[in-house]
Amino acid sequence: MRVARIITRLNIGGPAIQAVTLSERLSNRGFETLLIHGRLGAGEGDKRYVLSDERVQTRYVPALCRPIAPLQDAIALTQVSRLLRAFRPAIVHTHMAKAGTIGRLAALVYNRTAGRPAPARVVHTYHGHVLEGYFRPAVQRAFTAAERQLARASDAIVAISPQIRNELLDDHRIGRPEQYRVIPLGFDLSALAALTDRDRAAARAALNIPFDAQVVTTVGRLTAIKNHRLFLETARRVMEGRPRALFLVAGDGDLRGDVERAARDLGVSARTRFLGWRRDVPAIYAATDVFLLTSRNEGTPVALIESLAAGVAGVSTNVGGVRDVIPDPGVGLLAPSGDVRALAEAVGGLLDDPAKRRAMGERGRAAVLRRYGVDRLVDEIERLYRDLRG
Repeated sequence: MRVARIITRLNIGGPAIQAVTLSERLSNRGFETLLIHGRLGAGEGDKRYVLSDERVQTRYVPALCRPIAPLQDAIALTQVSRLLRAFRPAIVHTHMAKAGTIGRLAALVYNRTAGRPAPARVVHTYHGHVLEGYFRPAVQRAFTAAERQLARASDAIVAISPQIRNELLDDHRIGRPEQYRVIPLGFDLSALAALTDRDRAAARAALNIPFDAQVVTTVGRLTAIKNHRLFLETARRVMEGRPRALFLVAGDGDLRGDVERAARDLGVSARTRFLGWRRDVPAIYAATDVFLLTSRNEGTPVALIESLAAGVAGVSTNVGGVRDVIPDPGVGLLAPSGDVRALAEAVGGLLDDPAKRRAMGERGRAAVLRRYGVDRLVDEIERLYRDLRG
């Protein structure tokens, strides 16, 4: 069975990991994949280095990019349509908003012109959505209307959490209930799950972090939706009375300059390290005591899942799909979005209680390994494809 998998770009984050993982793992199960990907944005971490399986064909379409650009979008639509005609897929599966638009329109063109007996089945995965918190209301309404139309061109819609499914279906009236499959993300978490205290010592030495430091870390793109200023405001409160507290910001993006200025303005720059994009993510988690996520919205927070798999206690704003990852206080701690006092109390309490922190980290590790394993993901996606083809 041939699958054309289309993703806006292979930047650091959950969608790229899923697209590459599914393409490679399904090749072991009789699927032939063409992975179509577009252009990275300025300052985005490049995840293309994970493409290692020669059985997965890839095509780079530079005109496929995240910003709205009518001329480039038209070129991308033409190029993707040509790739589909040449590849002749049984399944077209799109990931991320722009690829979801271009890819599903290209699938419509392909199905109308290919002259094949059975049309390609069309699947779109919502790894989150841009219908809340990203754009001003008028733009959000336009995107919602477009997504409603695109849902009509989809045979199946995959939501990575019940929360996202409910928001799309109930709040935004996108698609029909029978179109949806809730399929949580899945990752190869084995390297993170294997981290030990010995790795912690080695990681702190490699990162030049004192062994007795109290390390709070966040990982992600430096963009507005991640709300790094709230991370820094929380850091300022946590630092009070904790001279060994140290804060790590791993990631990069268009707001890096603004975030670094905010650190200086808030007086926390001396104890905040900006690491940029790193490939040694397990080492960063190994060096961490508490992981802190301060996003305004999340689909399924990959960095939070990774940190829990590494046995790191997690604190997060209670937004989007975060509650699916942290369903109860035994697994991690949640605070209302924007509530710096609650976040600081949660982080500080864990830093001050190593036994509680370790116990929570172990419970979090067990929870995410059970729910977000890669084999479960591949099984569910394979079942979806075979159901669609009958």
